[in-house]
Amino acid sequence: MRTLLSEFKEFLMRANIVELAIAVVIGAAFGALVTSLVANLLTPLIAAIFGETDFSALSFTVNNSTFTYGAFINSLITFASIAAAIFVFVVKPVQKFDATRKADEAATTTDCPHCLSAIPTAASRCAFCTSEL
Repeated sequence: MRTLLSEFKEFLMRANIVELAIAVVIGAAFGALVTSLVANLLTPLIAAIFGETDFSALSFTVNNSTFTYGAFINSLITFASIAAAIFVFVVKPVQKFDATRKADEAATTTDCPHCLSAIPTAASRCAFCTSEL
């Protein structure tokens, strides 16, 4: 019977746990990078266009209830800026990289006429159905 400590060590050393920990650390660093991009580049750009950097003071009152819609506008601008930055600087380059990688992969593989599996172009026999090509 294995000890609790050895089982815990095995649990921690699983590849998916280590990969998840790395992803969290890199995600936190990336989050700080995107936040800096928005705070230091995009927000001043919005301020230059609209003449205002902080909308949090905007509010109105109805029956002694204060609605701070300016804080919502700030959050909306921050969200839109972060989403745009991620789309432009992460999603589009990754899509372009994937398209290039798939085009390179398609050039080196062909479909087996018998089982329709992707096999290397230079193959003389299908690895999946073993048919001669």
